[in-house]
Amino acid sequence: MSKLKIGLVQQSNIDNRQANVEKSITGIRECAAKGAELVVLQELHTGIYFCQAEDTSKFDMAEPIPGPSTEAFGKVARELGVVLVASLFERRAPGIYHNTAVVLERDGSIAGKYRKMHIPDDPAYYEKFYFTPGDLGFRPVDTSVGRLGVLVCWDQWYPEAARLMALAGAEMLIYPTAIGYESTDPGEEQGRQFGAWQTIQRGHAVANGLPVIAVNRTGFEPDWSGVTGGIQFWGQSFVAGPQGEILYQAPADKEVNAVVEIDRQRTEDVRRIWPFFRDRRIDAYGELTKRYID
Repeated sequence: MSKLKIGLVQQSNIDNRQANVEKSITGIRECAAKGAELVVLQELHTGIYFCQAEDTSKFDMAEPIPGPSTEAFGKVARELGVVLVASLFERRAPGIYHNTAVVLERDGSIAGKYRKMHIPDDPAYYEKFYFTPGDLGFRPVDTSVGRLGVLVCWDQWYPEAARLMALAGAEMLIYPTAIGYESTDPGEEQGRQFGAWQTIQRGHAVANGLPVIAVNRTGFEPDWSGVTGGIQFWGQSFVAGPQGEILYQAPADKEVNAVVEIDRQRTEDVRRIWPFFRDRRIDAYGELTKRYID
């Protein structure tokens, strides 16, 4: 079937893991009740966005895979018969931690995972301190609802990542996200940042003829270290169709559990009229593997 109903859970978070988990599960249940077959959760939805400062104690928030999160959310997936895209702080080994998206099948099993490849290091987003870059490549996860091209947050700025997922057969691009305004950003800069964020992802939809699902967190989270004034996450989770058209956009400052229907047949239809894949000059792109062309 070409039609697929996708649930988006946009939530705010506090420094209470159990409360965050319960809120995510409530969102999943609401989406499933509205007919969602696939539900996408935001980046690091079980905790605060701890990367605002460098603090070795925050590594205690990490967990293995399988582990508590995959067990809890796998149980919910099995109960409701939905596929879930969850996000967690993975403890792989002592000193090796990843920002990992886990895909859970309808039966609660782990269908696959993706480790965030592009790791930022900006004021209030000190992710390089915490996360080892991913090593699983850009490979879609096969599920009962299709081939999911799962990427994470900072990956959404890189057309190479989206393209490689598409070339590997992804039927949609999915971005669990935690992005917002740092406290010193003026209003004009805030507008530019959000516009750029949504525009580039719509561009991925157009360039690859695929739907894009971006699920962002909302709400204000203080910087516990007191160095900055905290982050106001800008919400506005959205779904774009394969021509970049906005099918749904959440509000900036509210928690939302929404269900959006996409039509995967449109990928075939759009790629016939806009044959970007046919016309790619793969013989001329070798220098893309260089850092810079002098």
